[in-house]
Amino acid sequence: MTMGKVDYTPYQKATDRFPQIPPDEFNRSLVLIQPDGTVVFAAEAVYRSLAHRRSRKWLEWSYYHVPGFAAVSETGYGLIARHRKFASRVTRLLWGEDVQRPTYVWARRWFLRALGVIYLIAFVSLWVQADGLVGSNGISPVNQFLPAVRGQVGPGAYGLLPTLCWFNSSDAFLHFLCGGGVLCSLLLIFGIAQAVLLVALFVLYLSLTIAGQAFFNFQWDVLLLETGFLSIFFAPWRLWPRDLSLRPGSPIPATAPVSQAGLFLLKLLLFKLMLMSGVVKLTSGDDSWWNLTALDYHYWSQPLPTVFGWWADKSPEWFKHFSVAFCLVVEIVVPFFIWAPRRLRLIAAGLLIFLQLAIAITGNYCFFNLLTIALCLLLIDDSVVGPDRRAVRDQSVGEHGGRALSQRLCVYIGMLVIIMTLPINAWLIFSAFKPLSRPPRVLASLYEKLEPFRIVNGYGLFRVMTKDRCEIVLEGSADGIDWLPYEFKWKPGDVKRAPGWCAPHQPRLDWQMWFAALGTPRENPWFVALIFRSLQGSHEVNGLLANNPFPDKPPRYIRAMFYRYRFTTGDELRQTGAWWKREELREYLPTLSLEEFR
Repeated sequence: MTMGKVDYTPYQKATDRFPQIPPDEFNRSLVLIQPDGTVVFAAEAVYRSLAHRRSRKWLEWSYYHVPGFAAVSETGYGLIARHRKFASRVTRLLWGEDVQRPTYVWARRWFLRALGVIYLIAFVSLWVQADGLVGSNGISPVNQFLPAVRGQVGPGAYGLLPTLCWFNSSDAFLHFLCGGGVLCSLLLIFGIAQAVLLVALFVLYLSLTIAGQAFFNFQWDVLLLETGFLSIFFAPWRLWPRDLSLRPGSPIPATAPVSQAGLFLLKLLLFKLMLMSGVVKLTSGDDSWWNLTALDYHYWSQPLPTVFGWWADKSPEWFKHFSVAFCLVVEIVVPFFIWAPRRLRLIAAGLLIFLQLAIAITGNYCFFNLLTIALCLLLIDDSVVGPDRRAVRDQSVGEHGGRALSQRLCVYIGMLVIIMTLPINAWLIFSAFKPLSRPPRVLASLYEKLEPFRIVNGYGLFRVMTKDRCEIVLEGSADGIDWLPYEFKWKPGDVKRAPGWCAPHQPRLDWQMWFAALGTPRENPWFVALIFRSLQGSHEVNGLLANNPFPDKPPRYIRAMFYRYRFTTGDELRQTGAWWKREELREYLPTLSLEEFR
């Protein structure tokens, strides 16, 4: 930190040069000998040497001007100095051999590339579904939704729903937004103009999220928006990358300094995401989390289980209970290690990544697990990846001119974002512990203004465990007598079809069907629109389904039946070949025809 300003040497080499200083003084503490011959010791010597770095001058000032600061500092220094061998062992236990301030050049590089991949997945996944979901012939056309909101709310609709689709809501423009997102994602992966591209990606994805209405009301969508927004203050402000071909251990060229403000914001997001997700499980009132039985239901009741979820459901009860306890510990205790010394921080990264992999294997949660793992990369500093971290530190200051000005401006804005969002984040985390709490009026007003932009959000997956699984099965008929089922691409339908694996792609209609089964048709107006489009024979909507039992002519009637689904046992699978067993309950929605819609 004071390289070039202070010379350091072992006292054994200095005793002959400075005979006026007793060897015991050298052995007792750090000794700082200044050019004018002044000699200071211990904590005072530390603070005076650090004063050669502008950002540490406040320590020397505090030592001489803040009452009690010097006494506490010298006491602490003396305690460590008298037990330096023990302190050294503790240091190596927590930090390893490298006790320098950690740098995150490698973490930034791979995090931003991973974020580009995740954005790419999200945009491509939407692109192939946009027409059927929100296109002009889709389930919830955005070109009808936005004018309806503007007619009810007035000019305030623009601030309530910030989307570029206000300028154009045609199908072609939706494709333009998706295509633009794909292009920007690819450029981000290659490291070109990353900060500028992150701004564009945030605007594009926010626009599509608003246009997507109920089909984009998922926590990973807002998590991607919040991550993408905060990454703007973390990315280097340069046009062309200098390190595309670098591999761990290779020399690192001059690069923009890693923004500490941006790094703090992203680590805080990971901390908030994991802690809230764990705490809300215990404060929701659902006993299955307290008695560790949540996984007795989860594997078969989750929205889109994988085939591994079927096998996990067959694991012993004790293992399921242990898994619940492990999940709660990782989500509630481990996040605090994010702020801990290196080795504890790396243990936290490993446990968090392992939990996400376990979740991804047994359930389809699109890009959520990938995004959380990408955030965990920010816990791995350069000393773990690159052997010569000093080269990283020295060369990371080689930014000059306009780039340095842009970087400093980004840091200042990042600090402003911290000041604005930190109280909201603190309240959101507190609300996980106290679900019925209400924020102060000023904080609530600020949150209300920021909420439409999804840049600061609360999280809490599986707050209450679903303990039953009901599925809606759409059936069509040409005569009202013979009924044929519509098969969805991923959600359970045919009992002999094994649970599929679609992640990181998200089939948003299949997901919405799971939520629709938890409510009524009146609570899900898009579901009635789905039936209307199916009766019309909409090619775009039929494209969201696995098969259309009426390929030549749409059916005259459609009804929705309600079934209870369960995983079969191992014996039942071997005997019948069925992965699911189901029981008919009732009609979810009575028979409808186009005449009734008219």
